Amino acid sequence: MRFGLVGTGPWAKLTHGPGLQAAGPVDLVGVWGRDPGKTSALATDLKTAAYGDYAALLADVDAVAFAVPPAVQASMALEAAAVGKHLLLDKPVADSLADARALADEATAEGIASVVFFTGRFEPQTRAFFDQVQATGGWKGGWSRMLASLDAPGNPFSESPWRREQRGALWDVGPHALSNLTGLLGPIADLRAIGGEGDLVHLVLIHDSGATSTASLSLSAPPEGANFETGIWGETGTAILPRSDTPAVDAFTLAATELVAAAESGDSHPVDVTFGRRVVELLASAEEQLSAGR
Repeated sequence: MRFGLVGTGPWAKLTHGPGLQAAGPVDLVGVWGRDPGKTSALATDLKTAAYGDYAALLADVDAVAFAVPPAVQASMALEAAAVGKHLLLDKPVADSLADARALADEATAEGIASVVFFTGRFEPQTRAFFDQVQATGGWKGGWSRMLASLDAPGNPFSESPWRREQRGALWDVGPHALSNLTGLLGPIADLRAIGGEGDLVHLVLIHDSGATSTASLSLSAPPEGANFETGIWGETGTAILPRSDTPAVDAFTLAATELVAAAESGDSHPVDVTFGRRVVELLASAEEQLSAGR
């Protein structure tokens, strides 16, 4: 399947581009970015074509992978969906509920395949843990701590403006927490949000099953205080999600491969744009609560 890549930032260079190159059923046709110099440089590194016009790229491909900020992704993905291109989206799929709903509606109307790159959903160790948890059953609750530090030495996303915004943690690491806790405890029916210092956000999640879980999110933790842990508890004890050793590029290769399979079979992927829309609905609810609590 012919793919185009949109974006030239660190994620495109480190993960999306190499991941598409490594995917067997993918032919990376070209790259588009708003900076011609960066676009040309990345295209050279990936041994593909640099496109100066987004419409021209769309005309030459069957699917598009996006590595751009959520506000940019929403409008560009909607344009791609409108002309029948399959979508390999980053999370969150949009930074507003209206845009997420419009994108999901368009994808449904066009009958296209979509996959959202929630990294953990494409890591073999994480998938195996989810399968084990679901087979065991009897879980009552869980938690996720995603306390990251944009200022940690060598962080490739330290210069990302949208991640530096007040709710940057909610919209950046929040989708991962919601995705993982959904995978462990089932769909989330509702949530409550409380803000802390800086961008710190605490969420209490109520799952359809009756289980409850919590998520603590930050991108401004001190480098020494950065911490990631996800776990659940229930009738059989406590289980901690193991730290995956799968490189993000390998997870992305699997995401691209599964998008091709979904497009060929006509089956919906478990983390498609409809699931991505639900995540944005939850994030938007949390944002509204946090704003009202100021």
